[in-house]
Amino acid sequence: MKSKNKIIQISCDGGAATGKSTGAKLISKKYGLKYLSSGLLYRYASYLIIKNRPKKIYTFINKRFKKIKIHKLNKINLHTPEISELSALIAKQKKIRNILKDFQVNFINSNSKVCIEGRDIGTVIMPKADVKFFFTCNLNTAAKRRFNELKRKNRNIKFSEVKKAMRIRDKLDRSRKNSPLIKPKNAVIVPTDKLKNIKGMVNKMSKVIEKEIIKKYGN
Repeated sequence: MKSKNKIIQISCDGGAATGKSTGAKLISKKYGLKYLSSGLLYRYASYLIIKNRPKKIYTFINKRFKKIKIHKLNKINLHTPEISELSALIAKQKKIRNILKDFQVNFINSNSKVCIEGRDIGTVIMPKADVKFFFTCNLNTAAKRRFNELKRKNRNIKFSEVKKAMRIRDKLDRSRKNSPLIKPKNAVIVPTDKLKNIKGMVNKMSKVIEKEIIKKYGN
């Protein structure tokens, strides 16, 4: 299914290590969409705070996000337990959320074909997305995924630490007052712990996307 010259907006929401990043990246590549990780933005904000210890956090983050270059974020280790815990805390702050929301909205307005993954994309950032996915996965399976990912960069990291940080993060995300992690209305659930493999996940997502493209633009 060709998506050239078609406006396509896809949101992928879910908790930590549920597979939303993998799904969003593969779908973006398949359909030629501009990909953005909302979670990576919060992790980067946390990284900047930990590294610089600014006195005026909001002014500092606002200024830094005016100059942010997305491709450079992948070169920084943003998946440490310390960053994960701080990300959950700053994600509760409305001023921080507004700064990052503005960045994401500008990203959407600058690209006709986008896929953004995070925790409030289909509910707050892109409520009119053409397709909304909500990823689920049991904590133990998700923690193993994240642990194996982090172990490549830090051999001393412990599974118990990773699992604890993820449990705290998901709990805070679901209970926070501002933009909590909830399933968007009409979102298609992608249960990655129940799907056989990544190919099965992509096939499931592709069927939904192509059905929506036909519905919106015809064959």
